Amino acid sequence: MELLNAIVAMSNYVLIPAIAYGSQLALGALGVTLVYGILRFSNFAHGDTMAFGAMVTILITWWFQSMGLSLGPLPTALLALPFGIVITALMMLATDRVVYRFYRRVKAKPIIFVMVSIGLMFILNGVVRFIVGPGEQFFADGERFIISARDFKDWTGLEEGLAFRTSQGITIVTAVIVVAALFWFLNRTRTGKSMRAFSDNEDLALLSGINPERVVMYTWLIVAALATIAGVLYGLDKTFKPFTYFQLLLPIFASAIVGGLGNPLGAIAGGFVIAFSEVTVTYAWKKVLGYLLPESLEPSGLVQLMSTDYKFAVSFAILVVVLLFKPTGLFKGKSV
Repeated sequence: MELLNAIVAMSNYVLIPAIAYGSQLALGALGVTLVYGILRFSNFAHGDTMAFGAMVTILITWWFQSMGLSLGPLPTALLALPFGIVITALMMLATDRVVYRFYRRVKAKPIIFVMVSIGLMFILNGVVRFIVGPGEQFFADGERFIISARDFKDWTGLEEGLAFRTSQGITIVTAVIVVAALFWFLNRTRTGKSMRAFSDNEDLALLSGINPERVVMYTWLIVAALATIAGVLYGLDKTFKPFTYFQLLLPIFASAIVGGLGNPLGAIAGGFVIAFSEVTVTYAWKKVLGYLLPESLEPSGLVQLMSTDYKFAVSFAILVVVLLFKPTGLFKGKSV
């Protein structure tokens, strides 16, 4: 019985949150890795693109809620999400036409693209904060829990209750669907194959008759969808605060680099490596150990390696180690 309580407690505070957070990081890292693999630069505006997509979705969600539209037990944000994706995609295509296309035409070095993306990051951050404000914005509605701790205790008779939030369930299911759809698109469709060919060898792809501007357009459309979905899922699971997405840039880039920058499979694996590392290092293990150890050996302290305030330091430490010892990442992506 004590072992079951320990498993439930660990699922409650480590396994489920880490899987949900890892799914969000994986979707974010996929966007970063596609831009790096196909367009050849690190897009530092990706975190604020997530914030922009989430903001548009929130505004449309509030509009739907004011009209009485809802999805019952599910968040209304799922209804607004396609509109958020479309508007974010239009914004990114406009940005590419106005900003990035010029630098592609003059064949600017990757560092120029990076500097441009940093400038765009600050612009997007300012726009989002100007429109919705710098504070927390709540937009989740519907049923809060799939399984509540009280119901779980009643069903099982255990001392520890398992709480599985609706936002966590939606995050995990959506991530699986999106990743499956993306890999099907890249491996099975003509456009996806042309994107992979362009990523592998740009000169050979051009000689084969692949239109580079078409590849760029589809890349931005996919990245806009991934960024918006990741931003909305993170906002539903935690809360929406514009500056949080700027901070998320570190674990997202760490996920992409740890897995192998430019490798989609690596981005997914890296997302879960970073998420589980952050959660396990910053979790206070006192409760779990209290169930597992004899009373005489129960810890008096929290048994917490790091405060949650320093969770991004975990991402940074892993990033540094990977860059020092295996720059191509776990799945042999392109070296940074």
